Amino acid sequence: PGPCDTPLIDAETKSPEEAEAVRAKHAANIPLGRMARPEEIAAAMLFLASDDSSFVAGSELLVDGGMCSV
Repeated sequence: PGPCDTPLIDAETKSPEEAEAVRAKHAANIPLGRMARPEEIAAAMLFLASDDSSFVAGSELLVDGGMCSV
């Protein structure tokens, strides 16, 4: 997956302002203009683990907000 906005960003930075700067830096590199939410990554994984993807074979599911498309 692409960059995901989790509490880890807050834990690894020294201030809320620094955390927001990290988020903004990542978002600037993503065509959708924002980082993924954990729920979005989980939804993609649940799809692949479910019967809904039973006929999916030999393909990549890019959950990166379009980063690989640029």
